[in-house]
Amino acid sequence: GLAPCVIQDWASGEVLTLAYMNEEALARTRATGELHLFSRSRNELWHKGATSGNTQAVKALRFDCDLDAVLALVEPAGPACHTGERTCFHNGQLEPPAPHEALPILERTLAQRAVERPQGSYTMQLLEDPALAGEKVREEAEEVTRAVREESDERVDEEAADVLYHLAVLLRGRGRSLADAGTVLNGRRR
Repeated sequence: GLAPCVIQDWASGEVLTLAYMNEEALARTRATGELHLFSRSRNELWHKGATSGNTQAVKALRFDCDLDAVLALVEPAGPACHTGERTCFHNGQLEPPAPHEALPILERTLAQRAVERPQGSYTMQLLEDPALAGEKVREEAEEVTRAVREESDERVDEEAADVLYHLAVLLRGRGRSLADAGTVLNGRRR
């Protein structure tokens, strides 16, 4: 039969879409390393991105406790949605973003700034001056440390956000991401 397949971005954790798999789609996915699904509307096997080029490289397949639903963790090569949106879940209550969406949104914004290079952008100033970005990380780390010792929880959160922003910019300037650091953290759990 068909099993629902939740497709989730490997690096950001964002849910990209919900589709369906049958036994053949699962076998093709495992054999090729790219996501294959079953189209209920066309009643056929479907290689995600075969026509659009927006393929999804499968990093891991996970199954629910009853073995009747699949979670596919993927590295998308482009938008997941046929509309061109990054995720199929781009309708409904989008504001405010959920806390887990903050860092992926930040990293996409930094990537956009690096491409568009807007004049007068603080982010561009930091990207163009790695020494300044590094100094800001040190400065903000001291500020969050002081806030933890002496200030309100709200100030701690604000200063922690400043550290994360500046760290993400510093990493972006080096072609790295917070997800790369997350991979290292995962490796240290063993």
